[in-house]
Amino acid sequence: MPVAPDAAAARPTRRPRRFRTSVALAAVLAVLTTVGLSGCADFSKQDGERNAGPFSKNNESFEITRPPKTPPPPPPNLPSPPPGPCVDPDPNVITTCLASTSAVTPGDDQGNVTVVAERTTGKIIQAKRFSEHKVLWTIPGIDASGDGGLIDFAPSPTYRQDHLMYAFITTATDNRIVRIAQGDVAKPILTGIPKGPTGNLGSMYFRSPTELVVATGDAGNPAAANNPASLAGKILLVTGFTSGVNPAPKVLASGLGSNPALCPSDDAIFVADGTDSADRLSQVSGKSLRTVWSWPDKPGLGGCAVVQDTIAVSTIRTQRIETLIAPTPKKPSVDKPTVVLEKRYGAIGRMRPVGNGLVQFGTVNKQYGPKVVSQDDRVVRFLVPAGGGGEDSKM
Repeated sequence: MPVAPDAAAARPTRRPRRFRTSVALAAVLAVLTTVGLSGCADFSKQDGERNAGPFSKNNESFEITRPPKTPPPPPPNLPSPPPGPCVDPDPNVITTCLASTSAVTPGDDQGNVTVVAERTTGKIIQAKRFSEHKVLWTIPGIDASGDGGLIDFAPSPTYRQDHLMYAFITTATDNRIVRIAQGDVAKPILTGIPKGPTGNLGSMYFRSPTELVVATGDAGNPAAANNPASLAGKILLVTGFTSGVNPAPKVLASGLGSNPALCPSDDAIFVADGTDSADRLSQVSGKSLRTVWSWPDKPGLGGCAVVQDTIAVSTIRTQRIETLIAPTPKKPSVDKPTVVLEKRYGAIGRMRPVGNGLVQFGTVNKQYGPKVVSQDDRVVRFLVPAGGGGEDSKM
C-alpha cells in the first residue's frame, strides 16, 4: 500500500449499483444466526456429479490503542465468565479458542455477535461473548495445507428466501467458489483458480445481488497474476451462480500478490496484498491497480476495512492496525499511516466494518503468531479512531 498517484487515476471506480454490503450482510446474517443452520459439502460427490472470553497479551510491548471515544459497552446481563483457559478478561474480545481464522463478519448491527470462518476446520461459527461456539455450517473436503482451506464465505443476498451460502475454498486440485444449499452437496460456481503451496488466500463480497467480487491470490507465482489466461492474482466479477455452465468472470484488475483482502467503500474498491518488493494498499482504477500506500518493510497485511472516510489496515508480522484517510478525487495522495493499535492481540487477519466506527477482526496467531496464548485465536471488536487517531489515544 503506497503513494504518489495522479489525480485522474485516483478517480473512484464507478459502481453500477450501490449495494449496501454491510447493511445487507448484517440483515442476512441476522436471519442466518437466528435460524442456526448446520451444513456440509461432499466434494468427492460434487466433482463426480459436476469459548468465550478475551485478552491475554501476545506480546508485552503494547502501544497505542484507543480512540478518544470509547466503543459502546458490552451487552448487559452477560452470563458469568465460564472457568477455563479460554476466558479473556478484555471486554472487547467477542470469542476465543478458535482455530486460525479467515473471514469474519458481524452477526448483528452492534458488533456484539460475530460470524467467523475457521480456515483449517471448514467451520463457520456464530458466537458472542461468553457463549459457546454455534457451528452454522461445516464444509468438509477442504485442503488446509499451506495457507489454503476455507478462505471466505458470503451468504446469498436473498438468504431469507433461498438459504444459500457461498464459500471460497481450497480443494485437492484448485481454489474455487462453491454454492451450498442445506442438506445438499456443494455445487461449483467458479473452478480452476490456481492452487499453490502458498498464495491461496483471497476474499470476496457481494457488490450487488447479482455481482460477486472475488480477489484471488497469485498461488506463489507472480507471473500468473499478469497472465490473462490465469485466474490467479485477479479481482474478478462473478455474475453466474448456477450449478451448470456460467459465464466467464470479468477481470476488474490484475497483478495481485499474496493474501489479497478486499475493502470496498460506497464508490470504490480497495485491496490490500503483499508482493515480493512491498506490501500495499491499492484502489481499483479502470482495469488496473493504483497504489495508495506501500510498506517496503513488509509488515504482512492481513486485512482492511473502510470506516467512513478512514481505511484501517491490519498487519500480521508487526501486529498492528494502521489507519489512512481515504483518497478522494480532490486529494488523491494520502498521508503517512497512523498506528492506532499495536501488539495487544498478536497477529491480526481479516477485518470487517460494523458501523458507527466499529470493526471486527480475527487474530491469526495459530498460523502466523510468534506467540500463541490459551485464548487464541480470537475475534475482537475495535473502535477505529475518527480521523486516524494517533499515539496520544488511550486504551
